[in-house]
Formats: sequence, structure tokens, C-alpha cells
Amino acid sequence: MLREDAKDLDITQVLAHYAEHGYARLGRVLDEPGLESLRERADDLMLGRVVYPGMFFQPDATTGRYEDAPLGLGWQGPSLDYRKLEKLEKDPRFLAWMENPLFERIVHARIPGDVVLYRAILFHKGQAGGSNLPWHQDGGRLWGLTREPELQLWTALDDAPEDGGCLEVIPGSHKRGLVTDLGGVIPPDAVEADDAERRALPLPALAGEVILVHNHLWHRSGRGRPGVRRRAFSACYMSADTRCVRKKKAPRVFTPMFQSPRS
Repeated sequence: MLREDAKDLDITQVLAHYAEHGYARLGRVLDEPGLESLRERADDLMLGRVVYPGMFFQPDATTGRYEDAPLGLGWQGPSLDYRKLEKLEKDPRFLAWMENPLFERIVHARIPGDVVLYRAILFHKGQAGGSNLPWHQDGGRLWGLTREPELQLWTALDDAPEDGGCLEVIPGSHKRGLVTDLGGVIPPDAVEADDAERRALPLPALAGEVILVHNHLWHRSGRGRPGVRRRAFSACYMSADTRCVRKKKAPRVFTPMFQSPRS
């Protein structure tokens, strides 16, 4: 699925930008057949044409408000109005994309040793525009881990224009760590104190483009354009030494991804 001109891409400047700003553009590295394949499979999963036991589904809010998105309902039948699908590592097409050699080079440059997957997730804004996603950080006690992951690779499966659900970030905000121990949505008083609305940087993306995102980077996305879907796929990688410490359910077991390069 990797574009031919991306196989030997020089990632030196990409990694330097990521370290300084908490995000970096990798460019359009997913080829057209791969793009069509992943779009098709995303819809197959939402419509129940392909089924994997244990996948997670979250319906979208009918109001367009993140706060109104229902929790705990899971699969509600065939629909192109799901907001989020998780455990896409169960699907061979998405797994193949996550394991491509360019991603492997990037991951090994940031994460020493063997690497596992924390999550593989589809974010979807349907034809009604989907819902907004407020400023948040991906980590903290909500994630229930012994160490904080840092690297996510976000792939646009559709165009994500500035007024159509693109990522927005606060450059450099990852350096300050978590705003709250819990993690997740950033409290309104912290957003106001940081002057986040003025500092927000939109990252419009074309289908096939990949963006590196640090877990602690402040990021959000608005609603999509009515009548135009926006699908995006995100994979979060972390050290194989990381353990799940949640108590309410059985600890999670993480899918192995890349072994440490052998000398």
C-alpha cells in the first residue's frame, strides 16, 4: 500500500519536527489502490459485510456534540453513522498498513526495543457532519498503562479540509505533559488559560496523507462538511514493556508489531 516514492523517504526532518512541535507531516504515502482498499474495508465493517468478534463500535451523536455521543452501546446494526471503530488490527488490510516498512522505520526511531500496538482506530464523520472532538490528550489514568505511549500515526482516508474535520493542534504543547492525571478532554479553564483558540493550528490533509501525532499534544477536530464523509485511521505504537494496569476488567493484551532491529 506504500507509494513507491515513499519507501526510502528521508525521515530525518520529519522526526526533528515531531520532537520539537509534537506533530509532523509525512506527506501522501498511502497509494491509491491502498486508499480504496481501506475505504472499502472501513465501510464493510460499519455495514456488517465483514465481521470480527470483539470489535468496538461507537455510534455518533445526532446533535453533532461530542458530549452526546452514546457510550456502551456497541454494534447497532449496519450504519454509516458510527463515530469510532476500534481493534482494526483484527483486519488484514488495516494490519498490513500499520506494518508497512516506512512506519516501522519511524517507530523504531522513537521507540527502543520491541514494539506493540496500543490501539488501531477509525474515526468517522458521516454525511451529516459527524461530531466535534474537543481539545484532548491521549494518555493518563484513562489509558491504564504503566508508561505513557507517545507516537500515533494518523492517516487520512478522505480529504480533511480546514473547514471539514481536519486535525487542529497546539504546536509544542506536548512538552508540558498531561494537563490532568486522568488525561483525555482538557478542562475548559485550562483551554482558556492557554489561549488555545488563538493558538490553534489547522492541519488540513489530503486523502492518503499521514501525520505523526504525539499523545500529549493538544489536538481536536471539528465537524465535517455536510454531505461529505471524513474517514481517518490512527495507530498508536508503544514499547512492548508497557503493561495494562486496569482493575475493572481483565488487563489488555497488546498486539506485537515490530521487533527490535537485530545487529
